[in-house]
Amino acid sequence: MKIIITGSLGYVSTPLIKELTKKGHSVTVISSRTEKQAAIEAMGAKAAIGTMEDVDFLTDTFKGADAVYCMLAVVSNFADPNNNASALITRGNAITNNYVQAIERSGVKRVVYLSSIGADMEKESGLIINHHNAENTLNKLPADVNISFIRPTVFYRNLFAFVHAIKNQGNITSMFGVNDRTVFVSAIDIAGAIVEELESEDTGRKVRYVASEELTSNEMAVILGAAIGMPGLKWVSISDEQQLNGYKAFGMNDNLASQYIEMNASIHNGKFYKDYDRNKPTLGKVKLKEFAKEFAAVYHQQ
Repeated sequence: MKIIITGSLGYVSTPLIKELTKKGHSVTVISSRTEKQAAIEAMGAKAAIGTMEDVDFLTDTFKGADAVYCMLAVVSNFADPNNNASALITRGNAITNNYVQAIERSGVKRVVYLSSIGADMEKESGLIINHHNAENTLNKLPADVNISFIRPTVFYRNLFAFVHAIKNQGNITSMFGVNDRTVFVSAIDIAGAIVEELESEDTGRKVRYVASEELTSNEMAVILGAAIGMPGLKWVSISDEQQLNGYKAFGMNDNLASQYIEMNASIHNGKFYKDYDRNKPTLGKVKLKEFAKEFAAVYHQQ
């Protein structure tokens, strides 16, 4: 199959490219940075250098493809005051509209979109609203365009944000925690699901959740603590005000911080997982104990 991959050499795109080229597919990777071309080609893929804002470029790249993988990457600098929710939502909407135009013009009939858990929510999801909007926009494509919406749970890599707190406070702090359930996912498991959907001959529209492991926050703290040599590591719940101050101290601007506060509140009260619970997937193969080795390496390097 001829498959187009957006997202350059990102967190999900990299294992996805590796799996697709390993299986013998002809893969073209879109990247806005020319310096990525050599690395893309070294993986056995072709590089298409251009931007998501260029509809003509997207259309030309999509032409002749059997399937296209689309994703949004709209936040680059959390401290940038111009990175407010309104601007990020506007950019997300613009890129999604460009995808729609390019898909229609190029004649692509199979699309896989990297959405997110929480995309079913019309409010109280923070910046996940971008994915809610994107799914609605992509669903306006003609019925003969087959679309799979991949909704991964929380990325394991998000746990890296707790390294600083562990080193300075000796614990993990968050608005959700202790006995709250957390559902995390590995990029490897996400990539595997995307490959299956790109190769699928199913027709119509599909929502597919992807998760690797479900644990309480305390259970996660025990696993991470064992990996870094801190067996007494605890997960401590804090107030929304304390969380907000923590985000600001990390350098996040007020507007973006408020979006994460809103999302964390939905995780804590369970709203974030309601649709996931109605459509639970088979859990993936990469468990937290395996990711904890990577977490420990990063922890000891800092």
